[in-house]
Amino acid sequence: MGDGSLPVFRTELTPLSLLGRSAAVFPDKDAIVYGERRLTYREFGAAATRLARALQASGIEPGDRVAYLMPNLPELLIAHFGVPLTGAVLVPINTRLSPEEVGYILEHSGARILVVDAELAVPLGTLGHRLPESVEQVVTVTDPAAPGPAEAALSGPSYEQFLARGTDEPLPWTVPDETATITINYTSGTTGRPKGVMYHHRGAYLNSLGEVIHSRHSLESVYLWTLPMFHCNGWCTTWGVTGAGGTHVCLRTVDAAEIWRLFDAERVTHLNGAPVVLSLVANHPAAHRLDHSLVVTTAGAAPSPSIIEQMGQLGATIVHVYGLTETYGPYSVCEWQPGWPDLEVGQRARLLARQGVGMVCADRMRVVDDELDDVPADGATMGEIVMHGNNVMTGYFRDPEATAKAFGGGWFHSGDLGVLHPDGYVELRDRAKDVVVSGGENISTVEVEQALLSHPAVLEAAVIGAPDDRWGERPKAFVVVRPGQAVEPGVLVEHVRGRIARFKAPREVELVDELPKTSTGKVQKYTLREREWAGHASRIKG
Repeated sequence: MGDGSLPVFRTELTPLSLLGRSAAVFPDKDAIVYGERRLTYREFGAAATRLARALQASGIEPGDRVAYLMPNLPELLIAHFGVPLTGAVLVPINTRLSPEEVGYILEHSGARILVVDAELAVPLGTLGHRLPESVEQVVTVTDPAAPGPAEAALSGPSYEQFLARGTDEPLPWTVPDETATITINYTSGTTGRPKGVMYHHRGAYLNSLGEVIHSRHSLESVYLWTLPMFHCNGWCTTWGVTGAGGTHVCLRTVDAAEIWRLFDAERVTHLNGAPVVLSLVANHPAAHRLDHSLVVTTAGAAPSPSIIEQMGQLGATIVHVYGLTETYGPYSVCEWQPGWPDLEVGQRARLLARQGVGMVCADRMRVVDDELDDVPADGATMGEIVMHGNNVMTGYFRDPEATAKAFGGGWFHSGDLGVLHPDGYVELRDRAKDVVVSGGENISTVEVEQALLSHPAVLEAAVIGAPDDRWGERPKAFVVVRPGQAVEPGVLVEHVRGRIARFKAPREVELVDELPKTSTGKVQKYTLREREWAGHASRIKG
């Protein structure tokens, strides 16, 4: 070069390289455990290669979409490498969607191949000949733990027959363009049709390393799959744990008894999950203080200080992260500060309930007003949380209008409202659509829920705005009581009034057996709102 410097050599970033490395460096180490099945990293790499070659033999080309509908089975984990190894795009589909919703995603994504768990294929059989024209074939995976019907619900080859088309001829664990799409993750679609969130190889690689750092993964990690792999690619831990050389323990369904068995039998060291999963684990009869390290990374909803404290008493270390589907899953982390371990338990839990600061792989998270100016760092002034950078999606697939709206002013708008504390930590106060506006006052439902959860009899709580003739709307709470305990609604109202401003307390507390939730553990508040506002001139928010 003219200035005497050497030419710059750059390798395109891709999480594919993480399996390539572990298969070479740790070939005989356990990579995947599921029941009696155990795959080493050598076998993991070979399985991904065989899948990629089978896809190529089936006519899949770079940029084509390949959809998977299955629980946390080894085949879906392998697909996170095997599909993009061909240059194709993985489309993991939420297993709790209706056949019509699955059909919409298949059609919108233009998926050419659908790989489906045999049990989940049964309801899809109702689509039959109405499968989108883009779907050229359906491949069925039979899980011995839940084999499904004796005859395939949809016509097409078995997974074994499909793999037989491939070879073991190696493929490079590289990509020509790190900004190419590696996966499309569809949102839950609670306010309309699901949107396809596009991730690129670079962002997936960087977020994977961020997960390794912040969740403290290493060669000794034994990671239990309580988080759905279809959700933000398992917060990129499909790739991250693989890069660390850890062991994936697959789990078909979230069952607290089985989780505790695996804690002890496999010496599980890590899991990810929403606060509702933590609650199931912490309140199960088999719960006991662990004699080995367990790091629990939680997100999906703001964890209450009470569940953080409860998990800590079982010996778990809590890592609280925050993000959205549009940010590859976690974008920020509530970093532990020196001195926090010495704090009183309740005070430490309240600090850990905040959403924190940008991860090591991410840019700074901002809290802004309507003009995109930063709000004061006073812990009180609310604004919208916005982000940009490597770990924000490239856009919504085939939806330029929604993409332009999401990136107004050049920043991704989360739709979440929060405050910025003097120490630079962000704290989520509510979803913009969940804030209760009562008599002109904004009331954070998260704040009310955390006050309710501090009562020893409360297991779960959800707060919404219910119609009120005088104030427009007032908070109403739905509460699930802990097994074996009883509490009067009026007692809970007074408990809240003793902890936060009285006007924020719920007008009414309704005791329920369970709360409606998404597959990732988020409470579906819109269903509660629709019920309360039926017949009213409402401002129902999706």
